[in-house]
Amino acid sequence: MYPFSAVVGHEDLRLALLLNAVHPGIGGVLVRGEKGTAKSTIVRALAALLPDLDVSRGCRFGCAPGTTDCPDAPHEGVERRPARLVELPVGATEDRLVGSLDLEKALTEGVRAFQPGLLAAAHRGVLYVDEVNLLHDHLVDLLLDAAAMGRAHVEREGVSVSHPSQFLLVGTMNPEEGELRPQLLDRFGLTVAVKAARDVAVRTEVIRRRLAYEADPVTFAAKWAGQDAELKQKITDARANLKQVSLPDGELRRIAAVCAAFEVDGMRADLVVARAATAHAAWRGATEVEETDVETAVRLALPHRRRRDPFDEPGIEEQQLEDAMCQAAEHAEEPPEGPDDDGPGGGELPEPQEGPKGNGNAPADRPAPEPSPAFKARLLEVPGVGEGAPGKRSRARARTGRIVRSSKVDGSGLHLVDTLTNAAPHQAARGRSGPGLLLTASDLRKAVREGKESNLVLFVVDASGSMAAQKRMSAVSGAVISLLRDAYQRRDKVGVVTFRGNQAELALPPTTSVDAAATRLKKMRTGGRTPLADGLLKAHRVLEIERMRDPRKRPLVVLLTDGRATSSGLGGDPTKDALKAATLLEKTAVVVVDCEQGHVRLGLAQKIADALQGTCVKLDQLSADHLAGVVRAA
Repeated sequence: MYPFSAVVGHEDLRLALLLNAVHPGIGGVLVRGEKGTAKSTIVRALAALLPDLDVSRGCRFGCAPGTTDCPDAPHEGVERRPARLVELPVGATEDRLVGSLDLEKALTEGVRAFQPGLLAAAHRGVLYVDEVNLLHDHLVDLLLDAAAMGRAHVEREGVSVSHPSQFLLVGTMNPEEGELRPQLLDRFGLTVAVKAARDVAVRTEVIRRRLAYEADPVTFAAKWAGQDAELKQKITDARANLKQVSLPDGELRRIAAVCAAFEVDGMRADLVVARAATAHAAWRGATEVEETDVETAVRLALPHRRRRDPFDEPGIEEQQLEDAMCQAAEHAEEPPEGPDDDGPGGGELPEPQEGPKGNGNAPADRPAPEPSPAFKARLLEVPGVGEGAPGKRSRARARTGRIVRSSKVDGSGLHLVDTLTNAAPHQAARGRSGPGLLLTASDLRKAVREGKESNLVLFVVDASGSMAAQKRMSAVSGAVISLLRDAYQRRDKVGVVTFRGNQAELALPPTTSVDAAATRLKKMRTGGRTPLADGLLKAHRVLEIERMRDPRKRPLVVLLTDGRATSSGLGGDPTKDALKAATLLEKTAVVVVDCEQGHVRLGLAQKIADALQGTCVKLDQLSADHLAGVVRAA
């Protein structure tokens, strides 16, 4: 394993991990960063620094001596072992995470016994999830429950077990691949953003050390063993010193004032900052929390909690932090409140700190229109049961999820209870005389699981030059933003194709990354002629590529047009070419929004809708809320 001390740079990440090792109550670390920045390497290296644990001998859950609420209690004897770093793979099953019926004992002894899962193995250790933003939602729900209660409750396959499960949660992710659900994001105590160094000397040293490690891992590890041992001892000393560290009332008010200034939701941020500041003081060998401890804790604990909207830029700017700390200093110097004070707070709170702003202007023929006010998107749910990628949108048959029934033909994995139930009545006829069950192929039953799938919503927008186009762009921008907010939690993909001038362009490639989506939406261009045929062809190509990437994801196209085509990239009549191009999408669910205006209406959008075998609605019915309703109906 690559030594922790040998990692070059990433001081904030190293400190965040070490503070959690000192005080596991901080709540873990979320590491955000681009690929190839040693995120996984440094997290895995942390395991060697964790102090050894006293555990009850023979306890499958690694409980501390004297624990009484353990399924294996009462315990006898004590043994010492290293703390564990348990990895939760993104593709893990629910059984692997929470545990399941012990199949070996069920088949050989005919008894029900519980086989612990990863939540049990991680108790009093580290639970590490690489690419945590890609973790299936049903696993996220189980993880949230265990993290919130400190216990894992298992009710399945005739087994009912509750066991301690307190762990340090560490996750790594690449934001380009999508964001985390807000509920899971808030469970991480600290967050750190990592980037590859741009300094040549630093990058050179990274390469030098990595090549030396690959050439001779043993010698390389031995070279850094001394520094790792010093860190491990410092963690042990800091843990012992933690109970002696006091948090003065002035620093407590400073923490409350800073959290109020950044307008974070709830009180978890205040508690995490207080714990992290105390751990930092213990790490320094101090006996009292000071302003520098609070500032360090705020820098690590608040960046991911101040995002009120998924389109907000993550992080805290240095000037914002400095301003908030200066304002909070006034509260830190205030005397404690007496019984005659008007109420808690002791004065005005610091001014809220605003996040970084952009002008939002697109590099186009004319400025991009301001989007309509965003709204809470209705659930976009495709009827029936699909087989799409895991998400939280529509019902789907899946390899993971809740078991709804058993089947002899369809399904994924073994439905153990029904298999045993079908075998039980035939044991006497099969000559069973001892423990265990005699099974045949006819007894086997497969588990049919039902979960949720994600979907792709592709907007195809007329961005040609007119005031009507400006209104259309404004309305669709508001709808896309709302759908992306919804996709933030539901794992949907949303894309935008615009057509103007002589061609169409993919303004927003299908994505679940709300940060990337917000950036692309600001760059949409407007003006010029109307190449409707090219817009439909571009939509067709985008969907074909997405089908190759994931043939199970069901798409929905929302086309905003008046049906008039004034140019064509196919070299023929623009209107006829548009009708021909429409036939390529006839097997896709489509909603056409008729943007035609004036006293004389040609009804061309309806013809396009007929060619697409889709639904057509009028422009005067188009509002962000109505559009979401139309999409849901389709």
